[in-house]
Amino acid sequence: MDQKQLVYLGLGSNLGERVTNLEAAIQALATEVELTKVSSYYQTKPWGFLDQPDFLNLVLEAVTNLSPFDLLDFLKEIESEIGRKPNFRFGPRLVDIDILLYGGELIDERKLTIPHKYLKERAFVLVPLAEIAPDLKYPGSEETISDLAGKVDSSGVTLYPEEDD
Repeated sequence: MDQKQLVYLGLGSNLGERVTNLEAAIQALATEVELTKVSSYYQTKPWGFLDQPDFLNLVLEAVTNLSPFDLLDFLKEIESEIGRKPNFRFGPRLVDIDILLYGGELIDERKLTIPHKYLKERAFVLVPLAEIAPDLKYPGSEETISDLAGKVDSSGVTLYPEEDD
């Protein structure tokens, strides 16, 4: 693929040095992804499986030449390099990197769903995404990311004071 695509990635960590894990992931992305915006860090309650430490989450806006599936493979490599081990679904992790949006693409395959399957339900990605792209339209919809963020319970999502870590 020769044309750069605008992508939004969600990053999270709830094990070890969370800020360090996220910073390592951001640095590793630089070989294939050009960052254009980075949200604040947000402390968030776990989603799916609740008996685990709070997460630190952020969202990135970037451009890449990678196809959606090549980008997914690249992100999985980064997670593995940072030390993520296979775990149960929604369980604790050193780092998690999800493709939230890839241009205006709509993909629904077993290996990859874009927009991310749970994007509309997850305050921990909608709040930081609305911070950096409030007027972005959800693919196939007239709703903006701000509209979607306003519809979810964001009480478990708080700005993270980086100086306290």
